[in-house]
Amino acid sequence: MDAYEALVQFLYRAPIGLVQTDLAGTVDMLNPMASNLLMPLARDGALDNLFAVLDAVAPQVRQMAGAFDEPSGVVCDALRVPLDGQGAPGAPQVLSISLMKLDAGRLMAAISDATFDAQREQETLRRRLRSAARTDALTRLPNRAAARDQLQDLLDRRVGKERGKGSAGETFALLFLNCDRFRQINDTLGQSAGDRLLGSISDRLLTALADRMRAGGLAPGARIDPSAGGAGLVARVGGDEFVVLLDGLRHPDEAERLAVRLLDALARPHEVDGAQVACRASIGVLWGGAAEGVAAGDAAGDADNAIRDASIAMIEAKRTGGARHVVFERAMRERAERRADIEAQLRLALAEEQLFVVYQPVVGLNPDGGTDHSAGVEALVRWQHPTRGLVPPFDFIGVAEECGLIDQIGDFVLERACVDFMRWQAVLGPEAPRLMAVNLSRAQLAQPDWTAKVAATLARTGMPAASLQLEVTESLAAQDEQTQLRLHELKALGIKLALDDFGTGYSSLSSLHLLPVDTVKIDRSFVCKADTSHHHRVLIEATVKVAQSLGMNTVAEGIETVGQLDAVRDQHCAKGQGYFFSRPLVSDALVAWIRKQRRA
Repeated sequence: MDAYEALVQFLYRAPIGLVQTDLAGTVDMLNPMASNLLMPLARDGALDNLFAVLDAVAPQVRQMAGAFDEPSGVVCDALRVPLDGQGAPGAPQVLSISLMKLDAGRLMAAISDATFDAQREQETLRRRLRSAARTDALTRLPNRAAARDQLQDLLDRRVGKERGKGSAGETFALLFLNCDRFRQINDTLGQSAGDRLLGSISDRLLTALADRMRAGGLAPGARIDPSAGGAGLVARVGGDEFVVLLDGLRHPDEAERLAVRLLDALARPHEVDGAQVACRASIGVLWGGAAEGVAAGDAAGDADNAIRDASIAMIEAKRTGGARHVVFERAMRERAERRADIEAQLRLALAEEQLFVVYQPVVGLNPDGGTDHSAGVEALVRWQHPTRGLVPPFDFIGVAEECGLIDQIGDFVLERACVDFMRWQAVLGPEAPRLMAVNLSRAQLAQPDWTAKVAATLARTGMPAASLQLEVTESLAAQDEQTQLRLHELKALGIKLALDDFGTGYSSLSSLHLLPVDTVKIDRSFVCKADTSHHHRVLIEATVKVAQSLGMNTVAEGIETVGQLDAVRDQHCAKGQGYFFSRPLVSDALVAWIRKQRRA
């Protein structure tokens, strides 16, 4: 066989279509494979012009060939052409076309079936997109969706075992972890530093669980494939929230020991941008045994319910001080549901103005035995629910603090108190209260623009700054430099500051001079025993003397009897407050009370 015959045989048997044309696309030669691939596209079965055949699916081929001015070269390489169902069932769905200019008058096209390659590429892309959708972009850990799916798969397998083969004696634990004070760290250092801190936390979690992962055949420190089973999963499910899923445990103590290990690992400072940053965490532990009803009692084991219950336990850990773990109990869910109900109703109460302000008189205790009933008042919030009636503050203030509504409530109380105070000046004249005390929350102090908001409220209502006293608990006043800076900003406005519930927090008489306050309010737990306990009288006396030496006033809270009044007066407390004088009163009732005291 000579070279020409060999070439013809090659062209005839080649697994790709080969077509030679002139520059206008007129076919000079094509092999059987080219005929097979192009025939489904040819009108009336005519294959005499390549461009005419391709115009319906790839008109750009004609355009690219016409625009190619070089004497020879590649016009296009592996151009994918979807046929959009034009072929018969089982026929190619995607063609790959390469076009080369051979010389000044000839073109050569190579055509192949790219259906399988296109499908394989699409599947690879789908897998990558699916993996990206299940991976946290910041930490490269599995995300909430991946954690939920693996947890659901584990629950489903457990239910199948219990129904078909009986319990295998092993179960799982779900740990829900939230960083303590992460928002403050993020605000102080900036978001990029906060992101690096989250990366450090994720690495700590994986390192702390390395032994556990090795036991399950997983590489130590590796990011676990979220679609795979195994000994465990570490996932980031929210801003500063992580979950750890551990399978194959035999006793709840194992889960608690692992929680303690994680807490210890996270307790060490993290190095972020050259600074040592402390970021502890709170962990909720959900044991997956049937005793807790995860697999048997919650819709046959629902992953969303399990994650919810673990997060409820985490919130309980935070409420008890943080930097600890708490194991979930059913009663926690009931409490959480009650809190959620109160939160929803409280949001509605703010929108519908169901909240109102009452005022408890603060009276001056003159050394001669007289009482100044216009010394001041303390503003207190109340909730008049349309069906439940008057809701006591104990039932909703804590919820408001947890869900972030306390700052809105505090702003409402401050505005209303200032408006009422100015109205009393017009109605009562010289008999009007001289000082308005309003409680200040942690959330309000955390607002960067809080001082400016207070100044705006004073300007809007006409309230003199010197007539406003903002009260903070001693534990809040001594919390950190940022809080004390905010207090000094408020003092600069001319506002008075009071230390509330003194004796129950973290400060002491020796550190009282460090706090920028004008008044110390002695907690009712001391006052209630002032007439019966020498020890409590000594504590009150010491507080009064230290406060006076620092130029501060004192207020005895919770006075309910004549004996208590006499005792705190004997200790030279400047002011008193309590049910002995009056319960909290609405604005009009307070006006009437003051007028009555003046007539008495």
